[in-house]
Amino acid sequence: MHAPLILASSSPYRKELLSRLGLDFATQTPNVDETPLGGESFVNTAIRLAREKALWIAKRHPEAIVIGADQVAVCNDQRLDKPGTNAHALEQLQLQRGQTSVFYTAVCVAGLGGDRTEEAMVPTQVRFRGVEELPDTLLQRYIEIEQPLDCAGSAKSEGLGITLISAIEGSDPTALIGLPLIALTEILNRFGVSALKHYP
Repeated sequence: MHAPLILASSSPYRKELLSRLGLDFATQTPNVDETPLGGESFVNTAIRLAREKALWIAKRHPEAIVIGADQVAVCNDQRLDKPGTNAHALEQLQLQRGQTSVFYTAVCVAGLGGDRTEEAMVPTQVRFRGVEELPDTLLQRYIEIEQPLDCAGSAKSEGLGITLISAIEGSDPTALIGLPLIALTEILNRFGVSALKHYP
């Protein structure tokens, strides 16, 4: 047996990814302000927020091992948040046409009430198809079908968003969806949690 496992997130995408490991876990939503700090780099924002989410839950559940994660999407030095509306999603996709966006995905595991933490950051480069292949009419059709309003950058690679993309480069395909499982399993092993050993 291992300590209780808590995913510090309300994201259905992260919940689905963690479920792939077959581990029992609970989910809780941390109360963390996700506003970037002045002068903070995109990478540092992702790492800090992953840490703060994990610590917020860990301090309230010192018996648990807590997983926090955050992702910052960037195109042409512009941060792409969750669009929220169809119009904003279209603006994000127009910006990314023919460009390469970088998705910085951070994960932090906290234990002992936050006295122990380990972190990792996994970047993923996503190259989008050009305007000739992605006219506004097709982008609007995609948005209507997929409704990617809760997805930073507005392109769900695990769904129809893959049709907008010409190439993906990164060390972990799950990082782009929001939780880098390769890095996470390495960290969990050091916390004494092995997906293979504890698989039901």
